[in-house]
Amino acid sequence: MSMAQRIVVDSAIAHGRPVIRGTRVRVSDILSLLASGAAESEILEDYPYLASEDVRAALEYAVV
Repeated sequence: MSMAQRIVVDSAIAHGRPVIRGTRVRVSDILSLLASGAAESEILEDYPYLASEDVRAALEYAVV
């Protein structure tokens, strides 16, 4: 699944901010956790409904 399939923007979810598809986890929340030093494994432990590919998609989204 590509980044475009994992990240969605919907005005009815999170005030139109980019989120991981099927969740209300904002891309900015994942990026903030990574920037503060959280490891991917910690994020996945705290958010068990996310996949490693979701974290990578958030990083890719930040670059684009």
